[in-house]
Amino acid sequence: MSLSDYFDRDVTVVARDLLGATLLVDGVGGTIVETEAYHPDDPASHAFGGQTRRNRAMFAGPGHVYVYRSYGLHWCFNLVCADAAAVLLRALEPTAGQAKMAARRHQTKITALCSGPGKLAQALAITDQHDGLRLDAPPFTFRPATTAPDIVVGTRIGITRAVELPWRFGVARSPFISRKFPG
Repeated sequence: MSLSDYFDRDVTVVARDLLGATLLVDGVGGTIVETEAYHPDDPASHAFGGQTRRNRAMFAGPGHVYVYRSYGLHWCFNLVCADAAAVLLRALEPTAGQAKMAARRHQTKITALCSGPGKLAQALAITDQHDGLRLDAPPFTFRPATTAPDIVVGTRIGITRAVELPWRFGVARSPFISRKFPG
């Protein structure tokens, strides 16, 4: 399956399938352990009101990267799916370049390096310069999961609209997620 085909699917399916996948940026990264799905019909999605200068990458097609600044503080890293939907990467298990991540984050605790969208972007040195790039070209390396991990599901975090949707997905029992799932 091509990268475009992989991402040209329903955003909730892709968000689940990304768990266990490998993502590297210039050789630094790890295993995706937590995601959130955002569909353009969802009022919490940046695509909900249509295309703007800020969200233009969401309309560039499946397999593109969408990066935005959250609350003027942190970059957030998303992968574009079918129909201008996107998956927010919430957490990674660091497996490559931990020393670079630790230096970028001023943090030595491995479970705290990428345990949240802002932390993940900082650890991988993601900025607005990555917005709109294709995931199948440098500086990115992406490898889909070879086996499906046990998955837990919950509601999304840090939003005020459509909070009831169970569109947050995580690898069960992972110590690298941003926040524990209920139950």
